[in-house]
Amino acid sequence: MRKRFPAVFLVVCSWYAVPLGAQTPCPSLSVVVNTPEDELMLAVNGAEKPEDQIAALEKFAQAHADSKFLPCVYEYLTAVNVKLNNFDKAVEWGEKDVAANYGDLNLTINLLKAYVSSGKAGDAAFDLITKAPDQIKAESNPSRPAKATDEEWQKMQQELAEQSKEERAFMEYAFFQLLPRVTDAGKRLQYLDAFMKAYPDTTNAAQVNFQYYIAYAMSNNPAKADEYGEKAIAADPNNVEYLDTVANDYATRMVNLDKAAGYAKKLLELAPNMKEPDGISDEQFRTARNNQTGLAHATLGYVAYLKGQKTHRVGPAIPEYKTAVELLSDPTLQARTFYYLGYAYEVISPPNHRLAAEALTRAASISSPWQGQAQQLLAKVKSAM
Repeated sequence: MRKRFPAVFLVVCSWYAVPLGAQTPCPSLSVVVNTPEDELMLAVNGAEKPEDQIAALEKFAQAHADSKFLPCVYEYLTAVNVKLNNFDKAVEWGEKDVAANYGDLNLTINLLKAYVSSGKAGDAAFDLITKAPDQIKAESNPSRPAKATDEEWQKMQQELAEQSKEERAFMEYAFFQLLPRVTDAGKRLQYLDAFMKAYPDTTNAAQVNFQYYIAYAMSNNPAKADEYGEKAIAADPNNVEYLDTVANDYATRMVNLDKAAGYAKKLLELAPNMKEPDGISDEQFRTARNNQTGLAHATLGYVAYLKGQKTHRVGPAIPEYKTAVELLSDPTLQARTFYYLGYAYEVISPPNHRLAAEALTRAASISSPWQGQAQQLLAKVKSAM
């Protein structure tokens, strides 16, 4: 009955705004009084609406295509478009700066905001993230102002250190938001390796290990996937996403069944105390939690089935499957679990053809990869009734 089913990653995502201190646009560029650049900045700073700022900036860019101030114009256009949620335009302007070999921390942050919000996860975005630590270091170590007192200088250094910490946290946040959108396993591994080289002291080791686990699972390297799955759980043993995903993967692959059952049981113990993340509705949270607990019950059912199939003692699997189908809302997971439930009714001694047919009928009615297999088994069950 085995059908290889890829690990399903059920994530409760919380989109949050990383608090970032004020950034300095175009720190390497200056404006001379009574020049077109000066007039532009007066217009931008005096504009009442962001749309007016964009109009002034675009007009300048068209009229002064050879201005050395264009990188700053593009940077402002990137930032203002992010403010207006015009993320595609923000990416367009930001990438003009990058293509011209211009870059500073303010541009990097706004361009990454645009990449994250538009879902554009490619080499350009990850290149910004890996280069950011050097930018942060360079911009957080200014020369001491000549007239600054010791107290003022100490306060300035403390504020810069805190801002650098926030900036680094944003870079890591952007990385973990963008990486799941990369569909190529090889690229994921490439980005992870580059990230660890740039952020060797990351505080998100568990998340890094979990992402390595996913990437290796996608690349059909189960040995490396298992290694990093275990590392992720060891680093964050109460993470329900890690427990659920690794347990399901083990059970589906028919390996480490005791661990699979242990992880699923631990998730069910943790589930009642799961806290609702910021940024999602109560209904979204309940759905995500039900899917996670439902998958855990399905895992326990499959483990019980695998351990009892040779002797036809698969009774303990049935209540787990029945609980799972009541909780799961994902169509593919529902269909898979109904299929396994029907199969269990057929394997149990004596077989219960009626209940098997009912479960398989439900599986066959759901559009999923399991539909055809459920229809075939259903026909055999009906012929035996």
